[in-house]
Amino acid sequence: MVPIQMVDLKRQYNKIKPQVDAAIEEVLNSTAFINGSAVQQFSAELQTYLGVKHVIPCANGTDALQIAMMALGLEPGDEIITPSFTFIATAEVIALLRLKPVFVDIDPKTYCLDISAVEKAITSKTKAIVPVHLYGQVADMEPLMALAAKHNLYVIEDNAQAIGADYTFADGSRKKAGTIGHIGCTSFFPSKNLGCYGDGGAIFTNDDEIAAKLRMVANHGQSARYYHDVVGCNSRLDSVQAAVLRIKLPLLDQYIEARRAVADAYDAGFADVPAIITPYRAENGYHVFHQYTLQLEGADRNKLQEFLASKGIPAMIYYPVPAHRQKMFADFGGAEFNLPVTDHLTHRVISLPIHTEMDQEQLDYIIQSVKTFLNTPA
Repeated sequence: MVPIQMVDLKRQYNKIKPQVDAAIEEVLNSTAFINGSAVQQFSAELQTYLGVKHVIPCANGTDALQIAMMALGLEPGDEIITPSFTFIATAEVIALLRLKPVFVDIDPKTYCLDISAVEKAITSKTKAIVPVHLYGQVADMEPLMALAAKHNLYVIEDNAQAIGADYTFADGSRKKAGTIGHIGCTSFFPSKNLGCYGDGGAIFTNDDEIAAKLRMVANHGQSARYYHDVVGCNSRLDSVQAAVLRIKLPLLDQYIEARRAVADAYDAGFADVPAIITPYRAENGYHVFHQYTLQLEGADRNKLQEFLASKGIPAMIYYPVPAHRQKMFADFGGAEFNLPVTDHLTHRVISLPIHTEMDQEQLDYIIQSVKTFLNTPA
């Protein structure tokens, strides 16, 4: 059996090696390493794929979130509502800009923002909401956008884990995750469903005015070369990474289906295991399974992780300490937030290997290993 990895990037690369190598060599020969033609072409192609007016590439997903908040002209002390059950970058950039993170609880099925909790958290200081499409599941965007419109709030989608996912509205229309809010942000970290071979990110919007501000902020606040209108930063997607992403973008839907097939196999394999709650798939969202995350009840999650490691099976805990309980947010009153669903899940979730190259032998071995642990008397 091929050794099991959380994400097998080498096997994926081997399938596209000739195209990737040629694309990288083209960049090297052009010597246009920054903002070369590959960057422009990738931006246009991603715009078409997402059905969005503007794609602004940047250096990574964290920068994408920071640039989005900077472009909206938010002021120190403004409140930003976001989940605590997420990768730290979502909340980190809020604090970095001297804004105030307001943590709210999540839906126990989808692991995305609880809309009723968001509504209760809105105050006169609230300026934006940052939903996270966690693990590849799309947050319930239609009621969230209605709530934001009611209170005149911005919505910044953290789409680092759900690029390519669809959301279906009540009228049957569909949009891609990241294109529904005022701004969408994503990461092209290598392990993502659409990953490059280094760091990379992008920002999406359908608003021309916001797009202009995003471009300025990402490029030292320049409206024209050497003319700096606002305080900005320096965040760019380099040409080599764009070249890799151009090869992989046409394969994204295929990659998503491969991940969903793995998820289907896991779902079937664990259907008869009472201690396991398999990932919920919301009817109005197309789960793209950046992670396959189990919820355990009546079983020791940490001991399962140790057992799987002893069998050569990596398993990860995303995330063992929620943002509101991190030391970095102590001064923001993090521990004062009452988030029972978040606290419950952080002790019970565990993510199994999922990627585009998994085979049936690996899946059978992982499923049987998990069952063996759960059937072992304490």
